[in-house]
Amino acid sequence: MSHRGEPDPATEAFLTHRNLLFTVAYEMLGMAADAEDVLQETWLRWADVDLGTVRDQRAYLVKITTRQALTRLRTLGRRKESYVGPWLPEPLLTAPDVAEDIELADSLSMAMLLVLETLGPTERAVFVLREVFDLGYDEIAEAVDKTPPAVRQIAHRARSHVAARRPREAVARAETLAVFEAFQRAIQTGDLQSLVDILAPGVVALSDGGGIKQAMPRPIVGAEKVANLFALLLGTVGAELSVEPAQINGSPGLFLRLDGVLDMVVAVRIDEGLVTGLYSVRNPEKLSHVQRETAVSR
Repeated sequence: MSHRGEPDPATEAFLTHRNLLFTVAYEMLGMAADAEDVLQETWLRWADVDLGTVRDQRAYLVKITTRQALTRLRTLGRRKESYVGPWLPEPLLTAPDVAEDIELADSLSMAMLLVLETLGPTERAVFVLREVFDLGYDEIAEAVDKTPPAVRQIAHRARSHVAARRPREAVARAETLAVFEAFQRAIQTGDLQSLVDILAPGVVALSDGGGIKQAMPRPIVGAEKVANLFALLLGTVGAELSVEPAQINGSPGLFLRLDGVLDMVVAVRIDEGLVTGLYSVRNPEKLSHVQRETAVSR
């Protein structure tokens, strides 16, 4: 702080870009807790920088964040190798207006974060910085310690890789909400047929319990199988179950509470009027951050 009690220039610059930096780190890592740690490390390094030598504060902060996230991403990769069952990103509770920025919401979606998981660390960093945050190749080259021509090649390769695997383009928000509300009603009422009717034939359900809570050991595919799974889940719950709508990673989702305690977060992917993906996180270590809204930006 300055002697007048106002933020000093370094603190002010960091706070101005904090939401952006968190979003960069989260999109690279898929873990909110790790993204917060990266921000702490970024701040410590930024506090030591001579601001007089910094031409573009935003770019410089993104560079520090990217380097810290890359280091952590390699560690995270080793942790995931020993993870029990399917690994899903740590869900975020986002503000309703995030959904209005279609590109940001799409980049934060569970489906897209799982596609990003299939990229190598440097490819992921380059893709995120170029496609989501629209950084120039020169800025990205500094952040990932590559030459601009090398970064162009990496960006092209990553773009092709993601294009072959990415979810279809998001549909109109009103249509998405109507389908989501029908899904929520079917879950709340236990109406199996209504549930089957709004699930795509190839719907995929993934569940992350982290070896702590019971979860599906592998993906479940197909409308009948997924509907039966949810019917079984809801039928075996002995406690008082409440189902609440929430904005999860910029898209519609559900909080499932047992006796008032958050037990599961379900992110819902909707394409062309049908539910195509259900991502259920039960691992309690991934549910602390989602209980308060996270500010994201680009």
